[in-house]
Amino acid sequence: MQLSFEDRTYLVTGGGSGIGKGVAAALVASGANVMLMGRNADRLAAAADEIKAAGSGEVNHEAADITDEDAVARVVAAVIAWRGKLDGVLHSAGGSHTIGPITQIDSELWRSTVDLNINGTMYVLKHSAREMVRSGGGSFVGISSIAAGNTHRWFGAYGPGKSALEALVKLAADELGPSWVRVNAIRPGLTRTEMVEPIMQLPAALEDYRQCTPIPRVGEVEDIANLALFLLSDAASYITGQAINVDGGHGLRRGPDISGMLEPAFGADGLRGVV
Repeated sequence: MQLSFEDRTYLVTGGGSGIGKGVAAALVASGANVMLMGRNADRLAAAADEIKAAGSGEVNHEAADITDEDAVARVVAAVIAWRGKLDGVLHSAGGSHTIGPITQIDSELWRSTVDLNINGTMYVLKHSAREMVRSGGGSFVGISSIAAGNTHRWFGAYGPGKSALEALVKLAADELGPSWVRVNAIRPGLTRTEMVEPIMQLPAALEDYRQCTPIPRVGEVEDIANLALFLLSDAASYITGQAINVDGGHGLRRGPDISGMLEPAFGADGLRGVV
């Protein structure tokens, strides 16, 4: 099987770091042209320079916040102005502003996390899908999380937000299939990125992840990028509406126990809902 990306153009959200940057680098190394999108212009520029130096494809970047629909539309238009078409999207922008017991969650931070993971995803999908339909087809890959599939206590709005992302992926896959646009999601497990660095510094939390994971190691960005490139390629032309775990088997077991990290802040009773 050969994955060809020559003369293909992709938009990568969250492209300045982590999974987004890793997938963008793999695409460019395979000959694709990539537009990086993210909130931090300096980080995007540095990532673009680094990726361009190691690949054969072209790299561009536009700073924008995915929760601003007008900004998302502007970036998609910039892709079309730059390359004339859009073949696919790797949507990695997302995250969480909440952690802790649900009885003590800050409601404003809950709303902002929901806005980021659900509304932001919808804006990116809405505007990119228009262009892929016009181009005769394409592939949208959203980065979800195993937190969408098994309970991650005290992760706040993150798991529900990613569950909603997967529901949106299924809806869009059903609607857009007749226009040859495929829509899928990837569920990473614990993956070595800046976002999970605090967990990586806690031996007890890492040991708990190890016990919950049949393949007992931390995931690498390359593990996610390998599947992302397959789903973005023509080799996956008959796959749509799926959420695929890349987690070493963690989804077969329970979610992680991070009580040791949170108990000093909330207390043992607080973690079971006492206020």
